[in-house]
Amino acid sequence: MSEVKIQQNNELLTHIDEVHTTEMGITRIKRNLALDTDEVVEWCKEKIRSDEAVITRNGKNWYVSIEGCIITVNAYSYTIITAHKSKDKKE
Repeated sequence: MSEVKIQQNNELLTHIDEVHTTEMGITRIKRNLALDTDEVVEWCKEKIRSDEAVITRNGKNWYVSIEGCIITVNAYSYTIITAHKSKDKKE
């Protein structure tokens, strides 16, 4: 499993307008990150666009690490699968 660090102008950012999730995804993300917003997709897009975001692709998914959380996005459908707090103490 090779993990590749992606440059600023990457495919995920190019397709940011296509990023979406399901109703179950919204519920899961809000619960996992204790978010107090109903605009979960916009919250995730804002984090993905951030200059501090570290975006990597591993297999069929993009992983966005920012501010102690990891957002997982399917690389083909641009569906936000989940987001959770990072277990890595460095973030």
